[in-house]
Amino acid sequence: MSGQHLIDIVLDERTVVRRNPDIVQEQKVAIFDLLEKNHFVPLGGHTGPFILRLSVQEDRIVFNIHDREDVALTAVNLPTSPLRKLIKEYFLVCESYFEAIKTASPSRIEAIDMGRRGLHDEGSELLRERLADKIEIDFDTARRLFTLVCVLHLRG
Repeated sequence: MSGQHLIDIVLDERTVVRRNPDIVQEQKVAIFDLLEKNHFVPLGGHTGPFILRLSVQEDRIVFNIHDREDVALTAVNLPTSPLRKLIKEYFLVCESYFEAIKTASPSRIEAIDMGRRGLHDEGSELLRERLADKIEIDFDTARRLFTLVCVLHLRG
């Protein structure tokens, strides 16, 4: 893996009010997968590897990017409004999916999961597009970051 990647991800836990075990597991898997393989290049000549501190402040997603010694390099702010509706839809489908796996037929679970994956892909592409002039990421990195952005938007 080149130096242009993430070596740690820290979520601002103050922004998350509630989590069920399924969401906690999704978060753990997303972070594990990101740290295993990712492509993350903040534009502006910074060299990695990087630590990402991810938070939501007011109506912005904040990507605080640090070097390997945890010294701040730059911050990227994205408005949440373009993602808000998609995040809400994604979590509604996720809740349906988590309920369905307990009692629904395999075909019903598969149908809900296809919808969930479609929304996840759409959110990943939107996040990637919004970051394009600030941070270069590949599709798999965008997918996992979208999961983490969604987790930060959970409210009680």
